[in-house]
Amino acid sequence: MRSVRSTSFPFTAIVGMDDLQLALILAAISPAIGGVLIRGEKGTAKSTAVRALTEVLPPVDVVAGCRFSCDPDHPDPACPDGPHTGERSVRAARLVELPVGATEDRVLGSLHLEKALAEGVTAYEPGVLAAAHRGLLYVDEVNLLHDHLVDVLLDAAAMGRATVERDGVSVTHPARFVLVGTMNPEEGELRPQLLDRFGLTVDVVASRDPAVRVEVMRARLTYEADPETFAARHDGPQRELAERIVKARDLLPEVILTDSALRQIAEICASFDVDGMRADLVTARTAVAHAAWSGRTVVEVDDVRAAAKLALPHRRRRNPFDAPGLDDQQLEEAINNSTPPEDPDDDPPTPDGPGTGGPGTEGSGEGQDSADQADSTASATPGKSAEQPGEVVGSSEPYKARLLSVQSAGTGVAGRRGRAITEVGRVVGDRARVGREAGRPHVLGTVRAAAPHQKVRGRSGPGLMIRAADVRLAVREGREGNLVLFCVDASGSMGTKKRMAEVKTAIVSLLLDAYQRRDTVGLVTFAGAAATVALPPTGSVETAVRRLESLPTGGRTPLAEGLVQAAEVLRIAAIRDPRRRPLLVLITDGRATHGDNAFARARQSAGWLADRGVATVVVDCEPHRGVRLGLAAELASDLRAEYLDLGDVAAGNLVRAVAERVAVRKVA
Repeated sequence: MRSVRSTSFPFTAIVGMDDLQLALILAAISPAIGGVLIRGEKGTAKSTAVRALTEVLPPVDVVAGCRFSCDPDHPDPACPDGPHTGERSVRAARLVELPVGATEDRVLGSLHLEKALAEGVTAYEPGVLAAAHRGLLYVDEVNLLHDHLVDVLLDAAAMGRATVERDGVSVTHPARFVLVGTMNPEEGELRPQLLDRFGLTVDVVASRDPAVRVEVMRARLTYEADPETFAARHDGPQRELAERIVKARDLLPEVILTDSALRQIAEICASFDVDGMRADLVTARTAVAHAAWSGRTVVEVDDVRAAAKLALPHRRRRNPFDAPGLDDQQLEEAINNSTPPEDPDDDPPTPDGPGTGGPGTEGSGEGQDSADQADSTASATPGKSAEQPGEVVGSSEPYKARLLSVQSAGTGVAGRRGRAITEVGRVVGDRARVGREAGRPHVLGTVRAAAPHQKVRGRSGPGLMIRAADVRLAVREGREGNLVLFCVDASGSMGTKKRMAEVKTAIVSLLLDAYQRRDTVGLVTFAGAAATVALPPTGSVETAVRRLESLPTGGRTPLAEGLVQAAEVLRIAAIRDPRRRPLLVLITDGRATHGDNAFARARQSAGWLADRGVATVVVDCEPHRGVRLGLAAELASDLRAEYLDLGDVAAGNLVRAVAERVAVRKVA
């Protein structure tokens, strides 16, 4: 057993993260579980725990010289570097980190262009998946990674191998690794279909217990003061943990998963109404790993309970805006109502025995605390402005939104909306490489660039003489994402409850479409005496829906202030993300009633926005009863925006107006 002493923060010194540590350990014992997704707010030691795990993983025996870290005792027949005749070597468990901006070439590997053109040899350059074989692959902010790359990672983690077929390369190589992703839900959720692909999920929150927080601070400050002494103090527990992981791995093939345990797992998964069979399989694998971790050779109720708590929370989402979660009391009821594993020589375990009632009771309390916290958050959001009294009106069932297409290709960030030149998609041309810029080469373009210079370069044999300046990169056309900023009039002049409900339903439908197409959204509201940024531009569409649903109406109409606030939000967003093109959706009746010369100031602000080329849609919410002033139409003229009357907004009409306005702006 190698020494596990290190100056990095020890895994056994982490405080208050029992579920997180258990999930990581179980995934390390049985990589077939499918990896771990860690969801949590910033500053909760997610990355620290992942990096510390590698210090307690057993060393790896590899074939010397193999780029894919093959096991000398069980070499993979599909390894491109085989057959293996090299000597045995030992190295520490490897942690490979994948940056959010990684390209598909970086993940899968690519053709070695210089060898292919100069020597006529089809050579494969391994990527991140090959480097992570028999190690740990860590993806921070995995929710910000492109969906197709997440699919690639999860496929490889599930299959234990990766296949690359492109650019004349057809390679299959081993890729068995422990996949760990971390994310902050405030920055946007993963799609439910991608969430389901992760084996286990842990929600991490900072403890509200002052005693625990004091212990966390003391440990961290002590470590920072003298890392070597702190690590040495935990060397014994680190060694014990490493040895226990090795024993659990060795015991894993001997663990028996009885028919009664399988039935219990099936009944629990059915009671939570999860889709498909992945939940059942992952729960079973996790229960087996937990039994091995506990030193048992037969799966028991405690193993099933621990597995279900980690494998089911993220698989209960019934619609895209549901937050992942699991009610512990419901889990206990499902366990009690299911068939427990039985030993024919012993009485079945009593559900109310020691250690079984605690989690249910504690979970109930935690669930209530979470609900209370959610309620308080929801009630606190509209209270940001003291001048926004009024009744909260909810939306109706959202409808399917029409695609907001962009007629001309831009250069925006990758997404699923308008056409754009991006890093993924179909090849539409080539361009010169800047310096040592990474990217997928355009073989034909590179050949064309190098061919005229072969005689001057003294070429005399087969192949081409390639210089760095010859390399051309592929230009790809894909889809882009946009920033859709809603500027909503929440004043008392917005009319009836029914009208406000129609407005909210239209916005929720657009938000649902934005969720599906990876857009960034923002929400500005104005009422009383000021405008409020209810939600800065974010990928968390779920948060936008919650803020919108809790939005009350009432008070005067600070229309000019709302437009100025929207312009400021767009200005800051352009600095932070200049490639993401914005669209402003202004929803108002056009009446400005706050301050002197209120409507004149609003028109002045509108003209200022129009001069800056902001694509805008104005939705007129003025009631049809009585005399109509037509102020929103005047405002739309000043904004040079598309005008739409709310009375004409049937299913999809608001979306259609937004799409048409975007198309007109892009063509112009």
